[in-house]
Amino acid sequence: MSQTLTITRPDDWHLHLRDGEMLKGVLPETTRDFGRAIIMPNLVPPVVTANDAVAYRDRILAAMPEGAEFTPLMTLYLTESTDAADVAAAHASGLVTAVKLYPAGATTNSASGVTNFDKVQGVLEKMAEIGMPLCVHGEVTDPSVDIFDREAVFIDRVLDPLRRRVPGLRVVMEHITTADGVAYVMANDADLGATITTHHLIINRNHILVGGIKPHYYCLPIAKREEHRHALVDAATSGDARFFLGTDSAPHTDPNKESACGCAGVFSATNTMSCLAHVFEQANALDKLEGFASLNGPAFYGLAPNAGQTTLTKHADPVAFPAKIVTGDGDVTLFDPGFPLYWTT
Repeated sequence: MSQTLTITRPDDWHLHLRDGEMLKGVLPETTRDFGRAIIMPNLVPPVVTANDAVAYRDRILAAMPEGAEFTPLMTLYLTESTDAADVAAAHASGLVTAVKLYPAGATTNSASGVTNFDKVQGVLEKMAEIGMPLCVHGEVTDPSVDIFDREAVFIDRVLDPLRRRVPGLRVVMEHITTADGVAYVMANDADLGATITTHHLIINRNHILVGGIKPHYYCLPIAKREEHRHALVDAATSGDARFFLGTDSAPHTDPNKESACGCAGVFSATNTMSCLAHVFEQANALDKLEGFASLNGPAFYGLAPNAGQTTLTKHADPVAFPAKIVTGDGDVTLFDPGFPLYWTT
C-alpha cells in the first residue's frame, strides 16, 4: 500500500522566474505545487520601482498555465537611489510584499546592489515603521574573504550592525548555508527569519567538486561542508517557525551553466516537494514538513496559510522526473538529488 501525507498547500519564499521565454517555460513547474512565491527582482534591468513591479507581475500572470491557482508576491530591488515613499506606497497597495537586498556583485544580476548602506538607511527605517520585510542575500563581496566564509562574515560585518541600527526591521536571511546562519537566527527574536533551499539540504561542497566539476550544483551562496548541511537539516526539521522553505530555484540554460564561466543557480521547482519529503522522512520528521513548507513562511510575512491542500504519495518504486525542462530559451537541467525519489504530489 502507498503511504500518503496531506498538508496545507505549500509556498516558495524565494523564487527566480526570469522573464520572456524562460518565464513561460519554468512558471508551470512552480504553479503545479505552490500557491504563492516571493519573486526575485534581479532582472536586467532590475525591478526597482512600483511601476516595474506592476509590469513584471502582469507578465507573470500572462504566462500562467490555464487553471493554475498561484499568486506571485512581488519584491523590489534595493538600490542606493530607492525612494522610501515609493516603497511604502507599493507595500500599502498590496502590490509589493518585500524588498530585496543584494550586496553589489554578490550573485547573478546583482551589479545594481548596495555598496554604501548609509544611503539606504532611510528606506530601511521606513520599512521598519510599516512592518515590511527585507529579504537579504547574506554574503560579503570583499575579494579578500574566502567564498566559503562570506555568509559568516556578512552576519558579523553587515547584518548584525544593520539590525542594530534599524531596530524592529523584519529581516529574512535568504538561503542560509551555514551553522553560523542557523545559530544567528536561533539567537534572535521573531523579527528575524531564514529560508533554506532544497539543494542546500541535500548537497555539500564535495558534490560540486569531487570527481570533476558539476556545474549544475554550483550556486550562490555556494554549498558548504557536510557539518553545515547537517545544521540546515536540523533547523528545517526542528519545527522552529523562524525557518521556512525558499527554493531559490534559479533557471539557467545548459550552455550558460556548462561554460568556462558557468552561471550560479540550481533549478529545483519541479521536484522540490519530492526531495523535501525524502529529507524529512530520513530525519524522522515528516510531521514537521507542513510547518516548514506551508505554515512558517506565511506566519512570518503576516499572511494566512493557503486554503487548499496537497497530498504527497510515497510509491513502492522510484518515480521519474524529466532530466531537463524545455523552454523557448533552451533546455534547463533539473536538480538531481543523487538518490531515488519515491514521493510525488
